[in-house]
Amino acid sequence: MLTNDILEALKGYTAQMQNDVTFVLQTGTHEKRQELKDFLTAIASVSDRLRFEERDTNGVLRSPVSFLLERDGEDSGIRFSGIPGGHEFNSLILAVLHLSGTPMKLDDTVKTLIAGVSDTLDFQVFVSLSCHNCPDVVQALNQFAAINPNVRTEMIDGGLFPALVEENNIQGVPTVLLNGKPFATGKVDTSVIVAKLLEAKPAMKDAPARQEDALPVQDVTVIGGGPAGVSAAIYAARKGLKVTLIAERFGGQVKDTMGIENLISVPKTTGPELAGALMEHMRDYDITLKEHFRVAKVETGPVKKLTLTSGEVIETRTLIVATGAQWRELGVPGERENIGNGVAYCPHCDGPFFKGKDVAVIGGGNSGIEAALDLAGIVSSVTVFEFLPELKADQVLVKQALKRDNITIIKNAATKEITADGGKVDGLTYEDRASGELKRWDGAGVFVQIGLVPNSGFMDGVVERTRYGEIVINEKGETSEAGIYACGDVTTVPYKQIVIAMGEGAKASLAAFEYLMMNQDEQLAA
Repeated sequence: MLTNDILEALKGYTAQMQNDVTFVLQTGTHEKRQELKDFLTAIASVSDRLRFEERDTNGVLRSPVSFLLERDGEDSGIRFSGIPGGHEFNSLILAVLHLSGTPMKLDDTVKTLIAGVSDTLDFQVFVSLSCHNCPDVVQALNQFAAINPNVRTEMIDGGLFPALVEENNIQGVPTVLLNGKPFATGKVDTSVIVAKLLEAKPAMKDAPARQEDALPVQDVTVIGGGPAGVSAAIYAARKGLKVTLIAERFGGQVKDTMGIENLISVPKTTGPELAGALMEHMRDYDITLKEHFRVAKVETGPVKKLTLTSGEVIETRTLIVATGAQWRELGVPGERENIGNGVAYCPHCDGPFFKGKDVAVIGGGNSGIEAALDLAGIVSSVTVFEFLPELKADQVLVKQALKRDNITIIKNAATKEITADGGKVDGLTYEDRASGELKRWDGAGVFVQIGLVPNSGFMDGVVERTRYGEIVINEKGETSEAGIYACGDVTTVPYKQIVIAMGEGAKASLAAFEYLMMNQDEQLAA
C-alpha cells in the first residue's frame, strides 16, 4: 500500500519530530486487521520517534481495525477506525506531525477557545475514503484533540462499519456526532465547527475577550479571504497601512473549484492550489490574519467596530467587504457529497472537464439556460431540468437553446437525488411533478444553476443592498456608507469571475487608501 517513494517522503517529514508518537492497535481478529497492521508498521519504520504496539485497550477502541495515537505515552484523544488511506492518509500524517511538535495552521484565537474547553467533547466523524471534503473535518478535530485533552475524536470509515452507519442513520459524509448526538453533516470546515461550538457553549467566547494583546486601530480591515479579499489586503499593505484580513475560510469558494483554466497567465491550476498561492503571496506582507471566524456585527462611524463570533472586537478606519457569494444549493442527497466529483456550480470553470460527456443543468432561469448554451459547445449533451411548468429565462435565451440539437429541456421536474458510483456522479433521480412518477437520468455531471446567494447578511442595515442581497457599489467600490467599500461577488458588479474579483479588490483598496489620505485629520481625532 505504501510505496518506497512515499516512505522516503515520510522520512523527510518526520525528521524534526520532537515528541514520541505511538500507534496503538486494538487486539482481536478482523479480515482487514493484517493490512492495517502492515500499514502502521511501515509508517512507524520511517522514524525512531514513531512506534507501533498491539494492545487490548479495554473498550477505549471499538474494533480490531481501530487504533489510537499516543504522545509521549499519553493518549492524545485521536483515534482512527479503519485504514486511513485515500484522502485520509494526509489526516493521519498531519496528526502525527502536530502531536510531535509541528506548528498547527490555526488562528491563535481558535487555539485559545479550544484550550479553554473544560467539558468532554467526544467527536465521531463518519467518512468515505474517496470523499475530498471529509479530511477537512477530520484534520480540524484532530488538531482540537491535540490542543486539549478534554477533546476526543474518531475517524470512522463507513465502508467498514455498515451496522454503525445504519444505527446512526448516516446518509452522507462527512457526518459528525458530538457526544453521540448529530452535530454536523456535509461539507463543513473549521469555521463552521467553531461557530457550532460557540453556539452550544457561548461561555467559550470569554477566553479571547480577556486577551490583553488586542489589535490597535487598523487602517484597513478586509472581510473575506478569497481572491478579492486577498487582493485588497495586499494592495493596502503595500501602501504601508495596518491591515487585518478576517476569513471564515481562507480561499473562500475558490477552494471548491477543482479545475481553473481561465485565470489569465496561469494556464491551469486548481482551487486548493490557488488558495495556497494566495496565502503564500499574502505572507510576504505584514497582514494580520483572523481565520475561522465570522463578523457578527458592524458598527459605523469614523472608526468602525467589528464584533467577531469569537467575541473579539476590531476597530478600523476603513472596511472592505469581500465575502463573496455561495451557490444556492438544491439540498438533495448526493449533492454536497459529490462536489468536485461530478457536482459543479460554475460552467465556465468546470465545463471543460466534461468534454464529450452527458451533463445535466438544474435550473431554467437565465443562469441555467446560459450555462446550458455554454456547455453545449463542449459536452456531448445537456439536459436542463426546470422545477416549474415553464422556463423562467428570457425568451431570447430559450430560443437559442431550442435551436441546439444537443440540449434537451425537461420542465415540471423536481430533482430528488444525485447518485454516484465509484466516487463519480452517474446520474440523478427526478420526479415528474405532473404525474408524480419518479424517473432516472444517466450522466457524468450535474451543474446546479438555481442562483447565487451573496454573503452579505451581516451588512443588513449598514449599507445599501439590492433585493437579491448584493451590496450596491459605484465604480470605485464605494458603498452607501463612508469608509466602507465592497468588492467581488458580494457586490452588484456583473460577471462573477476570479480575475474580475482580483481587479475589484485592488480597486477597492486603492479607493480606501485615497479616503484615508483625504480624511487624515478626522481619522486622527477619532
